[in-house]
Amino acid sequence: MKNKHRQQLPLVTYDSKVDVLYIATKKGAEEEFIEVVPGVQVELNRKREVIGIEILSASRFLKSVLKPLEERVKVA
Repeated sequence: MKNKHRQQLPLVTYDSKVDVLYIATKKGAEEEFIEVVPGVQVELNRKREVIGIEILSASRFLKSVLKPLEERVKVA
């Protein structure tokens, strides 16, 4: 039996040059995307299934999410 390296999903990648965080949830080609909030896009395949989530300006977005969590940890 051949040993195949399979990629596990979700796959998370970050491109610091353009400050984009991408979460792949399913393999496939993007047909369209929906911007759910400014800077957060959900990518859909031909069947309108979610195949990925893209967060633009990720460092700024994540900073606002992580700061309250860090404060909670300091209090606990």
